Amino acid sequence: MNRHVNQSAASAGLSIDFDKMLMANSFNAHRLIQLAKCRNLADATEEALFKAQFVEGKNIDDPDTLLAIGTGVGLNAQEVAEMLSSDLYADKVRKDEAIAATLSINGVPFFVLDDRYAVSGAQAPEIFLSALEKAWADDPAMQTTE
Repeated sequence: MNRHVNQSAASAGLSIDFDKMLMANSFNAHRLIQLAKCRNLADATEEALFKAQFVEGKNIDDPDTLLAIGTGVGLNAQEVAEMLSSDLYADKVRKDEAIAATLSINGVPFFVLDDRYAVSGAQAPEIFLSALEKAWADDPAMQTTE
């Protein structure tokens, strides 16, 4: 499985170092993402978290690491520190966990497209493109008439 993930990552220009990678509880990282969503920085935060864990071997449950990642993408240091020292956004993460459980999602990565289609695991870009095209074609709201 690791070989497949490494090959998929390499074909997309990414490098993953499983020897450096630390297994960590991602709950607080997901709370950081929720904060970042409020500032339109969720994508950058997710990318920084992926890089920290999979490439740099950082502990994404460590408060100092999360503070550095948050400020690195443009979040306010005080806001991040306050979030980390509270239960802020815990309810949103728990709700996401409950949704994942109802969909029988038990691993990552897992992508849900248009609340109807899913792509599980590290897949080739063509798989994602196909799923996105299917979601687009099947969504009447996306279709326009001129």
